[in-house]
Amino acid sequence: MAEALATQILAILFCLSAAAAAARTKSYSFNSQDSTAVSFLNANDGICKSVVEPKGYACQEHTVTTKDGYILSIQRVPSGLSGQAADKPPVLLQHGLLLDGVTWLMNLPEQSLAFILADNGYDVWIANSRGTRFSRGHTSLKPIEPDYWDWTWDELLAYDLSATFQLVHDQTGQNLHYVGHSLGTLIALAAFSQEKLLNMLRSAALLSPIAYLNHLPSPLARGLLFIAQDLYWLGVYEFAPRGGQAVNKLLEDFCSTPGINCSDIVTPITGPNCCLNSSVTNEFLEYEPQSTATKNLIHLAQMARTGTIAMYDYGNENDNMDHYGQPTPPVYNMASIPNDVPLFLSYGGKDYLSDVEDVQVLLENLKDHDGDKLVVQYIDEYAHADFILGVNANRIVYDPLMAFFKIN
Repeated sequence: MAEALATQILAILFCLSAAAAAARTKSYSFNSQDSTAVSFLNANDGICKSVVEPKGYACQEHTVTTKDGYILSIQRVPSGLSGQAADKPPVLLQHGLLLDGVTWLMNLPEQSLAFILADNGYDVWIANSRGTRFSRGHTSLKPIEPDYWDWTWDELLAYDLSATFQLVHDQTGQNLHYVGHSLGTLIALAAFSQEKLLNMLRSAALLSPIAYLNHLPSPLARGLLFIAQDLYWLGVYEFAPRGGQAVNKLLEDFCSTPGINCSDIVTPITGPNCCLNSSVTNEFLEYEPQSTATKNLIHLAQMARTGTIAMYDYGNENDNMDHYGQPTPPVYNMASIPNDVPLFLSYGGKDYLSDVEDVQVLLENLKDHDGDKLVVQYIDEYAHADFILGVNANRIVYDPLMAFFKIN
């Protein structure tokens, strides 16, 4: 039984990391204006020096410390390629699960949302959640300690999101537009359902919105979530799909097995993306995925099992009482989002993570939203990664998104 469990866990981890291992055999450069690479990104240099400045854009590195002690890295792109300072409101970009802020910068500047917003006069801020490459600091804990990883997206909502909102608001003196992708949409929706952060918000654009996970059609993603509890029992508190040399050697052997195809691991997880640049996909797999807390995956698995959006379930009434003062976890009620919050939702027909039926459940909960405050965009051919890496997302998604910002 234990051997079978270990095999299952290793197989899923191998699949998540295998394409990255293959991609590491390639060589890329930051220096070419035509390059989309983020390879050899140096954690000591940071995102500004490694990714943004080589493209000719001004960039500032900021940090903010959350109320529970995590030190988060945030990048600011205050002007476009022309050097003219932003004359439009700030925009905060929040990445999804197992990703970080580099996600918004991986395509060519005319295809990457962060650069597009900057070139259109917006003051761009890029968030990096706790535990990712540039946000691993803490006032008292180290990532090697189990307590460092004792969090779920409840804490991303309560601490990380609120800290980044506050930083942007304090630095600019303005309310902000928000763009979230995947898990970045879930934490925003949950916050709005509690009427949090609204006093600093202009509008929110939610790409591949994650709320309900009743229909998660990706067997690999579902398997990943459902083995999280077993990993936790085995003492694996940091879910780190990327390994060291020993793991990479195992991956190479695994990928050379007859019948094993490690060249495309994105599709089985995200759905058949229509519009990705293959070289960018290789670089994406080389750089990503980033770490998250195993407990965070358990929380998402609870959502998939129950079909609800609730806080983390500690598994028994006594522990839930200790944390929440009630025997069951409090629910995030999507229908409680104020009807006048400007929302732009964009989802795809081929998305394995933000499933069409699950998005429909979310929209049903928003049925009383003010008609002029809710824009819903459906793109039949898009899957999960197209919204952040699609070569035509600039025209299909980002132009309508900026038009939405303009009227809000």
